[in-house]
Amino acid sequence: MLVIGVGNAYRRDDAAGLVAARRLCEAARADVLLREASGEGTALMAAWEEAEAVILIDAVRSGAPAGTIYRLDARAEAVPQAWFRYSTHAFSVAEAIALARALNRLPPRLIVFAVEGERFDAGVGLSPGVERAVDELVRRGVEEIDRIAGNSR
Repeated sequence: MLVIGVGNAYRRDDAAGLVAARRLCEAARADVLLREASGEGTALMAAWEEAEAVILIDAVRSGAPAGTIYRLDARAEAVPQAWFRYSTHAFSVAEAIALARALNRLPPRLIVFAVEGERFDAGVGLSPGVERAVDELVRRGVEEIDRIAGNSR
């Protein structure tokens, strides 16, 4: 099982995916591998290439209140491209998932957790609402890992 944290540690809430992925891997009761990524699409596709199950965590900007958590099964539903429009990369997380789907290169399981960010300006540290959401996201991520690990036995 692979956990991918996406983000930039120096753009405030954009670090939420990195922070949540690190904490999730520490809390997991199953063996998981952590990878950190900037969000560049082709690198993400390469990172999950051999994985059977992937949990990808990133901060988004959808217009919802800061700290809102989304869970998407990327094999079953499209990931909204507009959520990732602030990315500094031309080829975003959503576009990587869409391309991998078209090329039949999605992992057998790909769960995307996204947390609504508030501040994406230069600086370090998560905003209070996003910090609280990361704690909840880790709890949900542990449940997801347990569910996946239980189904694969």
